Amino acid sequence: MLDNIIIEVDKIVKTLFTPAVSTRVHPDKEIEEGELSAHEKKHVSGLMRVNHCGEVCAQGLYQGQALTARNKSNQQSFKHAAAQETEHLAWTEHRIHELGGHTSILNPIFYAGSLAMGIGAGIVGDRWSLGFLAETEHQVGDHLDDHLKQLPLTDNKSRAILEQMREDEAQHEIAATNYGAADLPPPVKKIMALTSKVMTSLTYYI
Repeated sequence: MLDNIIIEVDKIVKTLFTPAVSTRVHPDKEIEEGELSAHEKKHVSGLMRVNHCGEVCAQGLYQGQALTARNKSNQQSFKHAAAQETEHLAWTEHRIHELGGHTSILNPIFYAGSLAMGIGAGIVGDRWSLGFLAETEHQVGDHLDDHLKQLPLTDNKSRAILEQMREDEAQHEIAATNYGAADLPPPVKKIMALTSKVMTSLTYYI
C-alpha cells in the first residue's frame, strides 16, 4: 500500500513540477520557425497554454481512472493514454517556451479536480469510466480542431504538434469505445463541456 501511494504521489509531482519527456520525436522538430508578429506569438502561446493545461488534466483523469478500474485491460488502456498525454505535455510545454510564454499557474487546481473526477468515474464502473474517457477525447478533438483554425498560416510548427495530438486523441476515443464505453447522458456531456469552457477561458490568460 505504501509503495503504491509513493508511486502515485511521484506521478503527481512529475506532472506538475518537472518537465515532461517525449519518447517520440517532437512533431515540429524538422520544421522551421515561421514569421510571427508579437500579437500572433502571444495568441498562439495562449492556445498552447490551454492545450498544456488540458494535458495536465488528462494526466489526473487517467491516473484516477486507472486507480479505480476493475478490469486490468482497462487499466492498461488508461495508462497507455496517459503515456501519450505525457508526450503531449512535453510538446506543448516546449512550444510555449519557444514562443516566450509560460504554463498556467492554475495547473495544480485543475489537476486535482481531474484526479477526483477520474476516481469518481472509476468508482461508478468501468463502462461509465470508459465512456467518460471517450467523451473527453471527443471534446478535446473538437477543441483542437478549433485551435488549428485559429493558428496563423505561417505557424507550421504549432500546427504539426496539434495535428499529431488530434490524431492521438482520436485513437484514444476509438480504443475506449472498443473496450465497451457507455454513451454518457446528455446532461453529463453538457457539464463536461461547461467545465472545459471554464478551464480554457482562464488558462488562455493565466
